[in-house]
Amino acid sequence: MKHFIPFSPPDITEAEITEVAAALRSGWITTGPKTKEFERRIADFCGASRAACLNSATAALELTLRILGIGPGDEVITSAYTYTASASVICHTGATPVLVDLAPNSLEMDLDLLEQAITPRTKAIIPVDLAGIPCDYPSLRTLAEAESTRFTPGNAIAGQIGRIAIIADAAHSFGAQRGGIPTGNLADFTCFSFHAVKNLTTAEGGAAVFSETNGKDIEEIYNQYMLLSLHGQSKDALAKTQLGAWEYDILSPAYKCNMTDIAAALGLAQLERYPGLLERRRALIRRYDAAFTGSRIRPLPHFTSEYSSSGHLYLTWLQGADQAKRNETILQLAEAGISANVHYKPLPLLTAYRKMGFSPADFPRACARFENELTLPLHTLLSDSDADYVAEKLLQFLEK
Repeated sequence: MKHFIPFSPPDITEAEITEVAAALRSGWITTGPKTKEFERRIADFCGASRAACLNSATAALELTLRILGIGPGDEVITSAYTYTASASVICHTGATPVLVDLAPNSLEMDLDLLEQAITPRTKAIIPVDLAGIPCDYPSLRTLAEAESTRFTPGNAIAGQIGRIAIIADAAHSFGAQRGGIPTGNLADFTCFSFHAVKNLTTAEGGAAVFSETNGKDIEEIYNQYMLLSLHGQSKDALAKTQLGAWEYDILSPAYKCNMTDIAAALGLAQLERYPGLLERRRALIRRYDAAFTGSRIRPLPHFTSEYSSSGHLYLTWLQGADQAKRNETILQLAEAGISANVHYKPLPLLTAYRKMGFSPADFPRACARFENELTLPLHTLLSDSDADYVAEKLLQFLEK
């Protein structure tokens, strides 16, 4: 029988179907009690004060920038080695994206280059927890605090933080930890993704998570997320259904990116299963790691004394291979029924960012990382025998 191993299918059981069906039968399918319960459960899972559920991590990142008063004339720093959403949200606000190359032998931004990139116009840094591994947030916070004398807040909420804000692009890292602290509690704001391919899915969805640190008014911040995600309307649909409570106001001409109760129902069922899903990912990573020991395949370390990954993506580098060989290997894997991918094409290689003036030559480490990177299937529907087959085929093709 011919193998077909998809890259990242959703793991949906009867538990999710039952929860979604209950939401459909309830008569309330947009933002409502399921979404509010999901927000409470996410915050509890992360050990955070509040969570605001939205329709994507992209929306969470953009609204966070807007809540901090970031706009034209401001600068926001992020990694050159990431998906476009980490940077496009900066553009949406009218602020200027500033890209930083990777540190040597790392997928994190080089701290020395990051420090050089900070100016009096810098209002936020967006580190990227690539593959599910939390960034070195203590060092980022120390750097931001050292630059606080040059920082001018864009509004009162930014003033409560009192320095450059650290906004985690944690699209990959829900359930990860660094130094025993879970993602959701490592940065000033943390933005998670619950997209269809993520460890925990709501089909489409995301959340911004934050806590009572640096004097932040968390209720005001939560209210801002709600306003900005629902047209700037002073009441959501559920509040308007109360007796005599039809009247509302529009406080700003805002956006539409709320989460529905159907999506939240799916998320609630996934969250119940999530510890087991994380453990299965850990087991598969250990299995792959063992298979590649002593070979030309160099996997990204997911578990060290410093951090524990969520195990979202299994990134590898093919030693001695160039981009052509990497691409040939992906095609060979596809012919063997195995879906593989690349994470990521650095932003300066993409048309939109080249048009902004970014040049690949200025980001040599990011471009070198991309050259021979290959990402293997890693998901909770993958059997041990599937993982063994993937490893066997990759090793076989690299020998040719």
